Amino acid sequence: MAFEQATIKVVKEREFGELRTIIEQVLAPDRVVKFLKALESRGFLVRDLDGILAAKVIDLVADTKVGAAESLYGSLPVSDQAQLREFYLSRIEEVDSALRVKFRKVYQYS
Repeated sequence: MAFEQATIKVVKEREFGELRTIIEQVLAPDRVVKFLKALESRGFLVRDLDGILAAKVIDLVADTKVGAAESLYGSLPVSDQAQLREFYLSRIEEVDSALRVKFRKVYQYS
């Protein structure tokens, strides 16, 4: 029998969707280099979502209102935050391998 991940319903769909869209913008091919450079210059690891949100890096790269991403994330219940974190972590692993090598310090595990 193969493993099948349980589906958890998103509680705050509007906020979840807005933040998911912002994350998709930041990790889009035309902005991902800017995002990785911003993380590198500030000393963040790519998997430190809480720190990245607190430092407003996502807002800077996505050209959204400063604090918008962190505010949206904070408004989500824990189950939605976990799903959003999982989405973010899966998307950063899909970044082009050449960029992951170039920004290996940002991608390293602590």
